[in-house]
Amino acid sequence: MTELSLFAAAFITVFALGFQQQNVSGRHYIAAIFTSVAIGSAQLFLWRLAPTATWPEIFATLAGGPAGIIAAMWAHPRIARWWKR
Repeated sequence: MTELSLFAAAFITVFALGFQQQNVSGRHYIAAIFTSVAIGSAQLFLWRLAPTATWPEIFATLAGGPAGIIAAMWAHPRIARWWKR
């Protein structure tokens, strides 16, 4: 269960960081506020779990990052388009 929590925390952290980068580049101020809160929340959760991580938990954490950035790159244009409607 901790592996899933670490994967999710890393995924959300990196997803939000990638999403935030695109918000800043596109000057999406309101979206940037929400992603900042998501980044902080996910990092706090990750920092609480990571210090005592086992090797499988470390692997799960490291797998969450690449999945998160790819998902952010795919999702941002779609969500931004939906938001503008």
